[in-house]
Amino acid sequence: MEVLSVASEAYPLIKTGGLADVAGALPAALAPRGVTMRTLVPGYPAVLDKLKGGRQVAEIADFWGGPARLLAGRAGGLDIIAIEAAHLYDRPGNPYMGPDGWDWPDNWKRFSALSWVASELALGLVDGYRPQVLHCHDWQAGLTPAYIKFGPSDRIKTVMTVHNIAFKGSFGSDIFPQLRLPAHAYGLGGVEYYGGVSFLKSGLECADVVTTVSPNYADEIRTPAFGMGLEGLLNGRADTVFGILNGIDIDTWDPATDPALKQNYIAATVHQRRVNKQALVERFGLDGDEGPLFCVVSRLTGQKGMDLLIQVLDGLVAMGGRLCVLGSGEPHLEEGFRQATARHPGKVSLVTGYDEPLSHLMQGGADAILIPSRFEPCGLTQLYGLRYGCVPVVSRIGGLADTIVDANPAALSAGVATGFQHDADSSHALYEAIRKAIHMFADEKTWRKIQRRGMKSDVSWAASAELYADLYAGLIGVKRDVDQDD
Repeated sequence: MEVLSVASEAYPLIKTGGLADVAGALPAALAPRGVTMRTLVPGYPAVLDKLKGGRQVAEIADFWGGPARLLAGRAGGLDIIAIEAAHLYDRPGNPYMGPDGWDWPDNWKRFSALSWVASELALGLVDGYRPQVLHCHDWQAGLTPAYIKFGPSDRIKTVMTVHNIAFKGSFGSDIFPQLRLPAHAYGLGGVEYYGGVSFLKSGLECADVVTTVSPNYADEIRTPAFGMGLEGLLNGRADTVFGILNGIDIDTWDPATDPALKQNYIAATVHQRRVNKQALVERFGLDGDEGPLFCVVSRLTGQKGMDLLIQVLDGLVAMGGRLCVLGSGEPHLEEGFRQATARHPGKVSLVTGYDEPLSHLMQGGADAILIPSRFEPCGLTQLYGLRYGCVPVVSRIGGLADTIVDANPAALSAGVATGFQHDADSSHALYEAIRKAIHMFADEKTWRKIQRRGMKSDVSWAASAELYADLYAGLIGVKRDVDQDD
């Protein structure tokens, strides 16, 4: 099966969040299962720098305001097709926003162009390449199913994956005449959304199948609390909405071999994490006492519940805990953590920005990771935490609820607990979960059992890749040969 993954980012080429991790890991997970997946990405500078020696496979003279070339090759372990269009993608820094922190005003153009190229590839733009399925990720690829549905052939199958329904890719109706879609595409069954255009709504409406990144989130987004105004559409096609849990790259994220760690270890030698903990304490300038060390690796936003964490930081320190934070985001939340650092020197520390090796060291050295999100489609940091014995403390929502077994008395007795859950959007519930974790940390034997159980969890792509392969096969009417599976 030939599948084209359409994504605005893919690790290790370019990354701002979990979407990149998924787009980067899924092709390798699918390869042993009879799926050949190429990835279509914009030709940002970071992508083109890695695609040395890429060959030109197509040239487009009139490409949303300038010329473009499609370059094919292998980079970062991925078979990619990159869109080289300097007028759209040759910009510094973040792929979505300028140095001033604001979205690029022509993002509608940059990502409608991405979607249009995907549809043209499905129709034979490149000789010898005709993907059977287009797998579209989030709003940036959301117009792809519309270009198929309202194009010359609607037989190409499309899958729309929602990584975060809060980001709809909404723009004014004035852009519609420039989208290269027929007039009748602007309607309830197409791209129109409350008098404007929504790329995500378009994908949800026009794709053959909709997937989300966890089973629980697939249920949540069909409710008013989490559907962000799209729950009616999703309930109308509930039989074609599926939750497939994300996995992680267990080769990149492996505490036994990770070069970012000062000391590698396995579940049986989890006590050796103390070497990494000491390195982490030194890196963040924290006191070297024996209390539990919590970490946060996150965007510092309200969605991630960072304001709730700031509210309970004094209590965390008073109970003997310490906290190291890696991330950036809303200025008032960054300032809140800076103030906490000033109030509690040696107990709370913040590093702004993103540092991939440091994030690995944090998972390999901190005792627990805090993820108090108000909503979380899947979450990956808790999966990294499980893999590294960094015990997750999470909100009971989305993929967090799907992946972490709360250390309640029944779970502890049954030997299945892997972390701590708490009610979302409640600073009191978060405080109580932290208090419970600190109390349990004092019981070294029980804590080690929770760590080892988490490290033995299957957080790979194996099971989910099977589901995706079956989904693709079902769409195109192909019977899979199970002998080719792992």
